[in-house]
Amino acid sequence: MSSETTTLSAQSRIQSIDFFRGFTMFMLIGEFSGFLGTLSNPFFEGTFISAIGEQLDHAEWIGLHFWDLIQPFFMFIVGVAMPFSMTKRWNNGETWPSTLRHAAIRSVSLLFLGWALYCIGPGKITFRFTNVLAQLSVTYFIAFLLLRKTVKWQLIVSFALILLADLLYRFWPVEGFNQPFTPDQNFGSWFDLALTGRLGGGHWVSFNAIATSAHTIWGVLAGMILMNEWTPKKKIQTLLLAGLAGLVIGYGLSPFTPIIKHICTSSFVFVSGGWCLIAMAFSYWFVDIKGYKKFALFFAIIGMNPLFIYFFAHTNGTNWVSSLVKPFVNLLFGSFGELPSQMAQSMTVWMAMWGICYFLYKRKIFIRL
Repeated sequence: MSSETTTLSAQSRIQSIDFFRGFTMFMLIGEFSGFLGTLSNPFFEGTFISAIGEQLDHAEWIGLHFWDLIQPFFMFIVGVAMPFSMTKRWNNGETWPSTLRHAAIRSVSLLFLGWALYCIGPGKITFRFTNVLAQLSVTYFIAFLLLRKTVKWQLIVSFALILLADLLYRFWPVEGFNQPFTPDQNFGSWFDLALTGRLGGGHWVSFNAIATSAHTIWGVLAGMILMNEWTPKKKIQTLLLAGLAGLVIGYGLSPFTPIIKHICTSSFVFVSGGWCLIAMAFSYWFVDIKGYKKFALFFAIIGMNPLFIYFFAHTNGTNWVSSLVKPFVNLLFGSFGELPSQMAQSMTVWMAMWGICYFLYKRKIFIRL
């Protein structure tokens, strides 16, 4: 699937990419709205709803919940879109140095925005890089540098980055930070102390950006498969087989390397990468092959403005929307009790956030870097 063997000509939009991105962002907005959190209310303990609520939160340390896949999904789908967007630029006459400059500026902008989000709450400079935008600034640029390399070299680099992180965690010699799979006593924690002077909250570490770069690189490869002149059946089979390989490798490693999202262990990267590829195969089949495009549009509307809605939600946008809808929700649902009222309010906020994206979509306003 090198640049010589892959069709890199402009083609009709693959709508499953917008659907995949939109579904990922829709779930993130659901978290910001507070609705997903209500499913873990003690009232539902022991019920099916409680089981769903557990899956919609990160595993405490070792293990894999559905929610642990959301960030890999985001990193992956950015990679999927890259061959399409960059090929369009090259076909329009842009040179490699020009697109390199564009990618560098975009990466720095993402890093700045990701870092700035940590400064808004405390109102002072807070030097942290563990959120999605900051991590993406690294993974995006690494994937871009490999964009015109062959499949072999993209895979080699992705595996090398995973191996590098694994070896550093296992053999880092600094006392107090040489326990690879112990919270706050591993290489990633040492790296954060050296970089920022503080540990990341919730045991998250900035160094995750190195191993999770594989997600964006594998996304690029998936995008190149979708651009290829293969039959839809062959594209889906290739994505599924690659995804199953990721699951086999990841779960096979888990007895030796625990699946830990917080520090992006090698087993986690392979398992989550496998699920990314399988989810992409399903999305392509569901939207572009079976043609459920009207249903997919609901999610795609958010997927067309991911940066705006992520930043809006992160800068207390959900609190602002919540304050607007709260009086009306209390009027309608207040008599049903605190939990139903809370669920109604958070669901209303969730749909209102979608409505903001719909407003922008109808007016063809798409905010991008």
